[in-house]
Parts: sequence; C-alpha cells; structure tokens
Amino acid sequence: MDLRNQVVWITGASSGIGAELANQLDKIGAKLILSARNEAALIEWVKSSHHPDNHKVISFDLMNIESFPSVVASAQQAFGQIDVLINNGGISQRSLALDTELAVDRQVMEVDYFAPVALTKAVVPLMITRGSGLVVNIASVAGKIGSPLRSAYAGAKHALIGFMDCLRAEIASAGVRVVNICPGFVRTNISFNALTANNSQYGLLDEEIASGMPVDEFVTLMLRKLSSNQSEIIIASGKPKLGYQLRRFLPNLYHRLLPKLYQRRG
Repeated sequence: MDLRNQVVWITGASSGIGAELANQLDKIGAKLILSARNEAALIEWVKSSHHPDNHKVISFDLMNIESFPSVVASAQQAFGQIDVLINNGGISQRSLALDTELAVDRQVMEVDYFAPVALTKAVVPLMITRGSGLVVNIASVAGKIGSPLRSAYAGAKHALIGFMDCLRAEIASAGVRVVNICPGFVRTNISFNALTANNSQYGLLDEEIASGMPVDEFVTLMLRKLSSNQSEIIIASGKPKLGYQLRRFLPNLYHRLLPKLYQRRG
C-alpha cells in the first residue's frame, strides 16, 4: 500500500504510536488529519513537520461522541476525502477487576470501544460512496488474551476486535478494508496514563512497557505489514507473543498457567 498523497486521519496523534505514525507518514508525503485533546502539541508538530501545508489539526475529545458529526464534517472538508482512518486514541487501566469502580470500566469502554465504533460508523459511509478506503484499528494483544490488572482494557479491546471483524465482512464488497493491529509491549506512556480502580492516574511505567519494542520500530513494522493482505496483524514478541499463541492453540493450558504466573508476580 502506497500512502503517499493519501489522506490519513489519526486519532490520539499527540503522543506514542499516533505521534510516530504522524512522523513516518509525514516523511513519505501523506496528507494528515491529526486529532487529540492536546491541540497545542499537534499545532507545534505541524509547524516542525516536513510538509506543514499537507496537514490539518482537528482537536476533539473521544468521550464527546455527540461532537463526532461536526468533527467528521470538518475532516471531510479538509481535503475533500478521507482515504485512511486510524483509530489509535485510547486509554488503559491497571487495577484488580473486583476493586475497579464501574465508572472506570465505563470510561475505558467509551474511549476504547464506543468512540472508535462511532467514528468508524460516521466515516465508512463516505468511503463506501467513493468505493475505496481503509480503517485501521490499534487494538492490542490484550484484545486477544486476558491478563490480570487489565480487565476493562482487555474487555474494550476484545469488543473492538469483535465489532471490526463483523464490519469487515459486511463492507468488503464495497471496496473498504478493515485491519486490526494488535501490539504487544510498545515503549509508550500508555501505562503511565492508565486509570486505577478509583479513576486516578496510574502514574508508573510498567517494566514490560519500559523494555518493550521501540515505538519507531513498531510503526515501521506496522506500515510495512499494512502492505500485505492481512486483516489482523500481531506485532509482538516475548511473553505477549507466547501468550497469544498459547491462547490460540492451547486455550485450556493458557487458562491453567495464567493464575500461577500472576501469583508468582505478586
């Protein structure tokens, strides 16, 4: 897939995977629509980019789904079309399932599931009208396997993958492709910004995240693999990759091992 001169809309573009996607797509000449709550950071990035005239900032909050119709209208007007939507914005969680306030579960579901679903539902009809388009969802290996302290996050990512699997089958004949990306541990601030049981900020960098795949390496691999015809792309190594393979091929063994591994960590 050649993304040069393509209009690519990235949510969660102010940091982590979203920011690195912007960096790499800017270098190859893509036209970017960048969204996040931190409008100032996006504007500064555009000023320092290789092709500042190619990019448009549309800041909005993923929790404010009522604003999506006007946001999508602005994105469509920016370049006259949206070729690629990358649902990257999201939030994680670090707390025991039974300790986690239901409000936290709801917030994670709103940001990680309902927001990308609502945005996709608003954008895909525009792609269908044109007869082409690509929706990329930054899910997680946590959307394929469950692990302790991430119940809300894993639940939302499982739901997102399930919805997008159904959508893919329904719109394939319209020329619109749907791809789920499932990272393992990538070196970003996702755990630092994660929610705890009482909705406070976790504020710590997980050891696994700190030693994870560098974000530039992850994005390079992701963009390369998008050129294939895969609908689900797993980019993981070490424990996440092993866990995914065990859950897929030996699910009962995986479920027996996971509580034992968690007890050892505790």
